[in-house]
Amino acid sequence: METDFWLAQTGLNLLSLKQLFLQKFLNMKKSIFPYLALTATLILCASLMSSKTIDPQPVELGKVKWLRSMEAAQAAAVKQQRPILILFQEVPGCSTCQRYGSGPLSHPLIVEAIETLFVPLAIYNNKGGDDRKVLNYFNEPTWNNPVVRIVGADKQDITPRLGGNYSSFGLVNSMLLSLDKSNLVPPRYLQLLAEELQAEAIGTEEATLSMYCFWTGEKEIGQIPGVISTEAGFMGGREVVQVEYNPLILPYEDLVKQARQASCASHVFAQNNEQEKTASKVVGSQAVSKKENYRTDKEPKYYLSKTHWRYVPMTKLQAVKANSLVGQRQSPTSVLSPRQIELADYIAKNKHKKWEDMIGQDVVTGWEAVDKLKNG
Repeated sequence: METDFWLAQTGLNLLSLKQLFLQKFLNMKKSIFPYLALTATLILCASLMSSKTIDPQPVELGKVKWLRSMEAAQAAAVKQQRPILILFQEVPGCSTCQRYGSGPLSHPLIVEAIETLFVPLAIYNNKGGDDRKVLNYFNEPTWNNPVVRIVGADKQDITPRLGGNYSSFGLVNSMLLSLDKSNLVPPRYLQLLAEELQAEAIGTEEATLSMYCFWTGEKEIGQIPGVISTEAGFMGGREVVQVEYNPLILPYEDLVKQARQASCASHVFAQNNEQEKTASKVVGSQAVSKKENYRTDKEPKYYLSKTHWRYVPMTKLQAVKANSLVGQRQSPTSVLSPRQIELADYIAKNKHKKWEDMIGQDVVTGWEAVDKLKNG
C-alpha cells in the first residue's frame, strides 16, 4: 500500500504536512540545527511519498483479513457468537501454500463468508513466539502445507481438521458443516457455491433441449435442482438451451421429464447413444436427434441482461438462479451475498461509471475488475 495509507494511519494528510513544514520554518532560529532538522524532515517525507511503507499481505493468506492473536480471536468469537476459522499456514510458503492463498482464499464469496460468518485467525507454522504456542496447543506440525481448523471460543474442534484437501469445495464444505454444528443457518449463496463446487469436483454432464423460446427455456430449466448452468443458442434450426447439470442430483431422464413438463423439451438433441435411448422414452423417438453444430445466442441470460444486476459478478449457478428469479419478476437478492447486493446498490447509484457486463465471466476475475473500476 502506498504512502497515503501511512498518512491515514498516522492521522496526517498532505495539507497537515505542509502546515507542519511552515510552522517549523517560522519557528527556526538563527542556528544551523533548525535548518538541518527541517531538511531531514523534508527528506524523510519525500522518501515516504515515493516508496511503499507497508508490505502487501502475503499471497499465502489470500484476500481474507485475518487476526493474528488467538486471544483476540477468542474474545471476538464470544462477542460475535461465531466459530473461529484458523488457517495454519507456511509464510512465506511453498507452491501449494501459495496456490491455496491465491485460489480458495481469494475467491470473493469464500472471503466474504470467512470474514462475516467466522472469526478468521492466521497462525504461521514456521514462526516462533505466539504462533508456535498455538501450533503446539493444537499439535500442528511446523513448516507444513495449509491446514484449516474450525473451533469454538474454547478452542475445541467443531468439525474435523481439514488437511491435505486444498480445494475450494473442501473448505466451503467444512465451513457449512461447522455452521450446522454451531446451530447457525448457512446463507443461500454459500450453499449454492458448495453445490457448484461439488458438481465441478465430481464432473458435470451436458444436455441440449429445444423449446418454443430459449429465453423461457433458461428461465424454467434454471429452476430445476441440479442444474448448474444454462446457455441459450441454436441447433438444427431450433432454439435450444445447453444445460450443464450434476448427474448425481439430477439424472438425465429426470431432467428431460421436468423440462418436458415445463414445455421446454419439445425436441431433444442427444449427446450420445445413451441419452438418445433415454430421451426417446420420455419424448418419443421422433422428437430426438443427434447433436449438431451449436451457435450461442447474442443475449445470454436474457432477463438478467435487462437489469443492472448484469454488472454484478456471479458464479454460474448464481447467474442461472438470478436469471430465473428476474424472469419471474422477483428480486435475485435471495441467491446473492450481502456484498454482491451492496455492490448492485452502488452500481445503481453510479450509473455514470463504465460498468462491464459480467454475464458469463468468471466471478473471481470479474470481482477484481469491478473493484478496480469502483476504487479507481
